[in-house]
Amino acid sequence: MSDLFLVGNGAGFSGDRVDAPIPVVRTLVDRGLPAAMFFECLAERTIALAQIEKRRDPEAGYEPMLERLLEPILADCTRAGIPILGNFGAANPMAAARCVARLARRLGLPALRIGVVTGDDVSASVDLATLPVHEADAGLDMSAWTLVSANAYIGAAPLAQALAQGAQVVVAGRTSDPSLAIAPLMHHFGWAEDDWANLARGAAVGHLLECGSQVTGGVFWDPGFKDIPDPANIGFPIAEVPRDGAFVITKAADTGGLVDLRSVKEQLLYELHDPAAYMTPDVVMDITGVTLEQRGQDRVAMAGVRGHARPDRLKVTACYEGSWLGEGEVSVAGPNALARARATADVLLERVRRRGLARRARADLIGVSAVHDSDDGALWRSYDGPEPPDIRIRLAVESASRDDADQAAREALAMLCCGTAGTSGARWRVTPRILTRSFLLPREMVPTEVTVREARLWN
Repeated sequence: MSDLFLVGNGAGFSGDRVDAPIPVVRTLVDRGLPAAMFFECLAERTIALAQIEKRRDPEAGYEPMLERLLEPILADCTRAGIPILGNFGAANPMAAARCVARLARRLGLPALRIGVVTGDDVSASVDLATLPVHEADAGLDMSAWTLVSANAYIGAAPLAQALAQGAQVVVAGRTSDPSLAIAPLMHHFGWAEDDWANLARGAAVGHLLECGSQVTGGVFWDPGFKDIPDPANIGFPIAEVPRDGAFVITKAADTGGLVDLRSVKEQLLYELHDPAAYMTPDVVMDITGVTLEQRGQDRVAMAGVRGHARPDRLKVTACYEGSWLGEGEVSVAGPNALARARATADVLLERVRRRGLARRARADLIGVSAVHDSDDGALWRSYDGPEPPDIRIRLAVESASRDDADQAAREALAMLCCGTAGTSGARWRVTPRILTRSFLLPREMVPTEVTVREARLWN
């Protein structure tokens, strides 16, 4: 058994670059060491949107780009013995496994062993009203909303079990992000489920890699202040994990982006509420004693992470739908654009108010103030800076029905002939609003199941 194991990341969210995994796999294959690839495809609301898709089509509800992500790399990973793990099963892991199986058969890999981990979906088995609410969510009133999904964040053990049963692709739903990296390390090095020191190392690896290119220059990039080479070709990250001691974060060969102390520190602190107690289903990670060392170009070593016993309860994120978001946009340009944009925004808000179409409405002047403004538009109403050459007006409403949201959003279209001079470029759309609330559930109430079979047997 090799004393060095490589972990590569191929996605940090649903919709990530579909060509990003290719150079990562090429690098892992060229290195010739034991390795694994993982794909992190779920945010808090992604699984709710997947559940809505599953209602529409029982064979949908998994990562829509799954086939595009895996097709260029599946054969190479199979030949090189590099297992692939991902939470790309979302709301429908079994259907995702069937998708992988169809791809495998098409590529001439009918014996590919595909494992599925289920059990994270607790929407039908748990009364959420009896559970304690997680962190700041206690003040949210969900009484008028309809439950769409409730999924527990499961840990690495069932994923490692699938690997132990010979799975070459492991499909899961809502896993903890770091668990996708911990699982192949557990399997390769034989870590026990209570080996807190090593599990913490694995959690740190997963945390640094889970967001894809964020640790290799994405989001970090700030032109003129924090420049990166070849940003159109940012390489995705790879971790070199020894049996003991410091591990190294690097990236795919012959790619852009960078790995340095700054990018690693930024990702290490990302979403880290308590540096002494970062909760995962597998271990509580403590980074207060961590040291980082630059070991050459695009290579940063990390040591000193500590681990404590895993929490007794798992986080469950529930998603609800109960209202609709309507968005309408229209542009103005040229002399006096600011005055015309303000007038347009006021008319849109007044039209929505008169027709009684929204529970809540706001207008933003994109190019003047949008991201940092409040619902009353205080910043764009008081703006006295240089006259913008063009402004995009955005109306956003929350409505009780889809029709009301659609009617409100279409007010932007009406401004093409009912609005100020030089108005153009109208668009509108309506989407269901999703709210999330997190609970804490005893882990014994989340039994998982592992199914492994060859691609030719997945129908």
